Amino acid sequence: MPDEPGDFEAFWRATFREAMAAPLEWRLRPSAMPVRPDYKLLDLEFAGLLGNRVGGWLARPRGRPARRGVVVTHGYTGRDAPLIEDLWEDAAMIFPVCTGLPARSLHAGIPSHSEGHVLHGIGRRETYVHRYCVMDVWRAVSVLLEAVPEVGPQVDYHGGSFGGGIGAMALPWDARFRKAHLGVPSFGHHPLRLGLPCGGSGEAVRRYAQTHPGVRDVLAYFDAAIAARHVRIPVHVAAALFDPAVPPAGQFAVAHALAGETWIFELEAGHFEHDGSSREAAAMQVDLCKFFA
Repeated sequence: MPDEPGDFEAFWRATFREAMAAPLEWRLRPSAMPVRPDYKLLDLEFAGLLGNRVGGWLARPRGRPARRGVVVTHGYTGRDAPLIEDLWEDAAMIFPVCTGLPARSLHAGIPSHSEGHVLHGIGRRETYVHRYCVMDVWRAVSVLLEAVPEVGPQVDYHGGSFGGGIGAMALPWDARFRKAHLGVPSFGHHPLRLGLPCGGSGEAVRRYAQTHPGVRDVLAYFDAAIAARHVRIPVHVAAALFDPAVPPAGQFAVAHALAGETWIFELEAGHFEHDGSSREAAAMQVDLCKFFA
């Protein structure tokens, strides 16, 4: 496992305090996007930490109370619509789009494609864009609990790929999380990732590190496997045995580092359509329903 910086916990706890101290300035308005008839969908935005607005959606049951809250994040392509799954029956769901990513949280100074976004501000831990994306997650929890207070005091987390890695970094420092699902989580075990050619954002970081070796010191603070050591709530991880975009070794490093109750659902492949994709997805949904029950 990668070495943990001596002030790793102090850095993230200070980042959490910074995120919680800034005004949320959240707004909701009815969404024109079609949605399931048993849910009400609202367009959402709140203040980011780079002078930006973070956009997304909030969905809540129509005609019945919400019994729990869920923060649902996304992959490195961002999100152009929310997906309301049966898994979250009777839940109020917030779907934030992290700073700099399409389609609701674009930032003029941050590349919106994964290969550029993943390198933005990477020269210093204080300026790295992933720090701000983690803060977006915490602030989304605050918005959800203010907008739908009956779901508190704790909420669940669901994130895959980019959202899986960002989630691993967010979970340890926020006591408002109850359970979490991390699907094919990215950003796990950077020392290993930097030696493994892959597609997507990981390859951009690997190539950058070849000419900027000092970036390894920054990446240590944004390693999902290191952060996972501090996660003590129950976590369900879907980890793939084959994945052309996110090295499986990094995914399993996150899963095996978790300090609390851990459910590992092995996928044949991630970020890759194959003959068993539909079967695997259905089986995982069954497993997730048991986990979150």
